[in-house]
Amino acid sequence: MGFNCGIVGLPNVGKSTLFNALTETAAAESANYPFTTIEPNVGRVPVADPRLDGIARIGKSAKIIPTVLEFVDIAGLVRGASKGEGLGNKFLANIREVDAIVHVLRCFEAEVTHVEGSVDPVRDAETVETELLLADMDSVERQLDAATKRARGGDKEAKARLAVLEPAAEALRAGRPARSLKITADLLPLFRQLNLMTAKPVLYVANVEEDAVATGNALSAQVIAMAETQGAACVVVSAAIEAEVAGLTDTVERGDFLETLGLEESGLARVVRAGYALLDLVTFFTVGPKEARAWTVVRGATAPQAAGVIHSDFERGFIRAETIAYDDFIACGGEQGAKDAGKMRAEGRDYLVKDGDIFHFRFNV
Repeated sequence: MGFNCGIVGLPNVGKSTLFNALTETAAAESANYPFTTIEPNVGRVPVADPRLDGIARIGKSAKIIPTVLEFVDIAGLVRGASKGEGLGNKFLANIREVDAIVHVLRCFEAEVTHVEGSVDPVRDAETVETELLLADMDSVERQLDAATKRARGGDKEAKARLAVLEPAAEALRAGRPARSLKITADLLPLFRQLNLMTAKPVLYVANVEEDAVATGNALSAQVIAMAETQGAACVVVSAAIEAEVAGLTDTVERGDFLETLGLEESGLARVVRAGYALLDLVTFFTVGPKEARAWTVVRGATAPQAAGVIHSDFERGFIRAETIAYDDFIACGGEQGAKDAGKMRAEGRDYLVKDGDIFHFRFNV
């Protein structure tokens, strides 16, 4: 089960620089002209979790394996992308395939060419959102027409789809993204089938110059204010500095460099953490002498579904999940101590995974 965030924005806002820093590679070329990135680049980034070190230490694990989050560097959108301008159709198709959107906005003045001729992050955000909205509206209108005709003929499935298509069409016509809709739990599966880009959660990344990385600037303040009105998250970073940090292999050297900039942690760490939160994920752990490992599931996943992330046979033959909460595992000095203290629980098929659960799955196939 993979989860990914698509990095989007206008050309020359720092998307590829941020992606390169995230993945600590030069897989995505950065240059001072639009459409440098023609094919989406994909990087798998470990999600730092200090709990894993404690679990591994107590479990005397030989190896530590963190969970990962995928980031997809999607080439820059331009005004008119919904009509095929630039490489619009291909880019929009790539955005449809991701779970969440990391929207990079340029908040720095420089000689680097801006496709709109001036720097205005709120305008840029509205430009991209409008293109996604127009593309969604075209898709929904076509689906609505087809479903309406079939519903008139008595098609029950089409009638059910109208329950999500009609409110989606109404919102999009009014210029509101699909994520603004309040969809009831019973209709969520049908709503997700629409695969609307404006339904995906958004994280704004305000890309500032080096001098503003600790405090932000007037432009990033505009982005933060915009995000607050939308109920969205926002992280302020300097992609250029993050590229420098990524190039430092020594942990102490990285820490010293960040300290000189007035930062406690890298912007990338905050982006990864915010992306993880954006997808509403929870982490569970497995531990043994060979490895301590973090795994990811969507909040609300059941114990068998968590088992299935490890191996499909675990889910198919699920019997029970021997479960210890992270705090209990640490306080009791590991599995045996937790068991002796009555802190190990046997959970069944209906158990909902909690963040920090340490599992040992029993199964039979």
